[in-house]
Amino acid sequence: MLAGAVVWIATIVAIALVFLTFHWPFSQAEVTQDLEDASSSAVEIKHFRSQYFPHPGCVAESVTFRLGSDKGTPPLITIEKLTVQGSFLGLFTKHVTRIRAEGMHVNIPPPGTGEKFHAKRSEITVDELVADESILDFAAREAGKQPTRFAIYKCTFRNVGATGPMSYQVALTNPKPPGEISATGQFGPWRENNAGQTPVSGNYLFQNADLGVFRGISGMLSSKGKFQGVLDHIEIQGATNVPEFKVTSSSHKVQLETQFHAFVNATNGDTFLQPAYAHFWRTTVVSAGSIAGISGQKGKTTALDLAAKDGRIQDVLRLFVKTERAPMTGVTSFKLKALIPPEKRPFLRKVELQGDFGIDAGNFTRTDTQENVNRFSQGARGEDDDTDPESVLSDLKGHVVLKDGTATFSNLSFSVPGAFAQFHGTYSIITEKIDLHGILRTDAKLSKTAHGVKALLLKVLDPFFKKKPAGSLVPVKITGTYQNPSFGLDLAGKNRPRASGK
Repeated sequence: MLAGAVVWIATIVAIALVFLTFHWPFSQAEVTQDLEDASSSAVEIKHFRSQYFPHPGCVAESVTFRLGSDKGTPPLITIEKLTVQGSFLGLFTKHVTRIRAEGMHVNIPPPGTGEKFHAKRSEITVDELVADESILDFAAREAGKQPTRFAIYKCTFRNVGATGPMSYQVALTNPKPPGEISATGQFGPWRENNAGQTPVSGNYLFQNADLGVFRGISGMLSSKGKFQGVLDHIEIQGATNVPEFKVTSSSHKVQLETQFHAFVNATNGDTFLQPAYAHFWRTTVVSAGSIAGISGQKGKTTALDLAAKDGRIQDVLRLFVKTERAPMTGVTSFKLKALIPPEKRPFLRKVELQGDFGIDAGNFTRTDTQENVNRFSQGARGEDDDTDPESVLSDLKGHVVLKDGTATFSNLSFSVPGAFAQFHGTYSIITEKIDLHGILRTDAKLSKTAHGVKALLLKVLDPFFKKKPAGSLVPVKITGTYQNPSFGLDLAGKNRPRASGK
């Protein structure tokens, strides 16, 4: 009986050896064909050797993948050394234990140029695929421009080629903003005829991202979150933190925190925010919109709807001013549309804004400015008592359009006790130059709003600007700069608006 068992085993081994003699999967021809079938590419191997013990497999060196058979075209993939390790059982089940790619360099051509890469699901299942210390280059559209490079220092896939999803673990250096990304999750199965519908999910961590590569801002960003969906519609939920965010034209650093819900098209990089919450100091701004490409335009355009309710105006102003304190404090609400085109210009010159805003209970932080407001308010009420409490701006509201560093205001109005003003004009956030013109209405005579020689001169003008039954209605202007503003009568009447009731 034992002898029969030995004969039976010997017969099976003999049959297996005969089968493998004619169907050895680790020959150069077989491996080349498998790689070409899986990648839809022309594959060339310069050096090759099979291995039989202790594990069946092979080693291929100087492996090149090309889209098409023309050897003059740049290679899609090059691998310095490809090691395949199988098992004797796997020889019959088309199962590979491990594949290691060393010195792998992948070059992705610009979209719309040349043939496309078509990955196919292989009949062979790989337990583990390792491609550490790899380079992934996305070629630039413009000739002579350097490609966008991702340095992948850890890359492991498991269960590759199976009918179900494969799992992955990657760690890489992001090119812009430069930082470290790590992610784990599942990918696939690959949709050969519709790659954009390939499922993907996982968790990510983005650390030490230097925002200083973007003109106009600086800070080190970290982010973490989770994602799921298909390649052309990935849903992402996450949070970011920039401990020392700064607009470079300002002298203030702030801890900027965001929570976001977004959709990303991984096939072209377009991102859609729905919504994102940004918190800095004691103000929260809600944004929704997109960072996406526009047909016929290079780069990505940022288009956002921004809104805040009961925030602090000093928080917003401190992001942009160089002075130690913001020029004003108060409660603010606004709804704005922001557009940041992909232009190579300073941030404050290329950012565009338009929308409505309001500030209530406003105070100026410069003592002399606030004192002038207090005295003006007292005079506008016809009072001479200097012991009155501090006057505040209320109902400051208007419409603003910011373009090329200049804010253009319309329907800009505000009030202090005893007076109401309505303006239009411009303010440069680059030069801080002011050019506002409008109408001032006071409860008292115009001369009451000034002191000394100016009051004497205004008394002469009182009859011309007197408003029945009392008070005055006069054209005024604010010019100069933020540091040295100039207030006066606008006798030229530069496009002044009609006064409206408060």
